[in-house]
Amino acid sequence: MFIGQFQHNLDDKGRLMIPAPFRQALEGGAFITQGFDRCLMVMADAYFQQVYERINAMNLADPAARMLRRLILSNAYGVEADKVGRILVPQNLRQFLNLNGEAIIAGQGEYFEVWTPADWNTQMEDIQDTETNAQRFSTLNLSSQNNS
Repeated sequence: MFIGQFQHNLDDKGRLMIPAPFRQALEGGAFITQGFDRCLMVMADAYFQQVYERINAMNLADPAARMLRRLILSNAYGVEADKVGRILVPQNLRQFLNLNGEAIIAGQGEYFEVWTPADWNTQMEDIQDTETNAQRFSTLNLSSQNNS
């Protein structure tokens, strides 16, 4: 499971250090692709296969389904961590994100995201809004499941 947030640097060759707690989950290979909120998504191979199967099952006659296929699949690349735990971020994805230098890696459970610090700070400002969070949490039933 990918949880937590980390700050790492992208080197001159476009390699990004993967946080140590995430490396074991990527041992079987991984995929990196464009994310939904001006970020990149990195998924372990097994999870990417599940996403692929869902995308592949979508109706090709649906224009939104075709756009989702293009968004995720045409920007997806297989990646493997090197001996020191770095992955190569393809140049077109670095350009999309305007990623050079620092990067924020944010765990999302089944995958993790890669952000520029500026875009992540914008996300964090939104996450810190207590009124909005009250609405967000109201959709999550945190009550006890005890039926005594």
